[in-house]
Amino acid sequence: MTAASSGQGGGARRAAARAMLYVLLLIASGGYLLPLYVLVATSMKSFAEVSLARMWALPSGLYFSSFAQAWLGNPAHGLRGLGPNFFNSVKLVVPATMVSAILGSMNGYVLAKWRFRGAGVLFPAILFGMFIPYQSILVPLVQTLQRIGLYGTLPGLIFVHAVYGIPITTLIFRNYYATVPTELVEAGTMDGAGLWGIYQRIIVPLSPPAFVVAAIWQFTSIWNDFLFGVTVTSQPDVQPITVALNNLAGSFVVEWNVQMGATSCGG
Repeated sequence: MTAASSGQGGGARRAAARAMLYVLLLIASGGYLLPLYVLVATSMKSFAEVSLARMWALPSGLYFSSFAQAWLGNPAHGLRGLGPNFFNSVKLVVPATMVSAILGSMNGYVLAKWRFRGAGVLFPAILFGMFIPYQSILVPLVQTLQRIGLYGTLPGLIFVHAVYGIPITTLIFRNYYATVPTELVEAGTMDGAGLWGIYQRIIVPLSPPAFVVAAIWQFTSIWNDFLFGVTVTSQPDVQPITVALNNLAGSFVVEWNVQMGATSCGG
């Protein structure tokens, strides 16, 4: 009886501890979601309702005009819509992510599975590119893009992000390929496959997890970038959505409901 009572008491304590843990997690989740609540609630308010005093209040009705104005623009107020810039970001992030992931995969494969003179120096040199601040290379970057005729264009911005993403994607793939058994490469060599054949037939089929990680990292980094977008693209027609969202702010009055609606649309 004593052992049974002790076991029941221990089970009750564990259940209480688990319930307390769930309560704490719910509270933390609520705190984490508060900015999202403010975003959605403000975007559905009319401009007259937007104020710091009513920031936490629910909207008096469902006003979707802020979403329409953010997406389509308002020529009467000189407001440009975010629709074209959203698709600019899509056209930017998809090829830039793919190119940087493929190049990083090739680099990682060579650095992980093929020993050559200077590999111990080349890999740290590539990784050094991760720690170069964006601001420190803006002037030579713009000069280079001007000389090759890509400054102010979407292909130029794709080129910048693809190149700047090579260090991190190389690190991701190199560390992943280091876990692939070297015996597979040796077996491919014995079967007569060369460097490219081994990569194509052995390494690539094993690479989906690394490609997913690299794609998620690059997609979010490129989509959220503002500095390269505002520096490399000079015309509103080719600017990504992060730059267009910043341009929504007026000189004297900021329509926060439109700003929040624009952010909800993908900015």
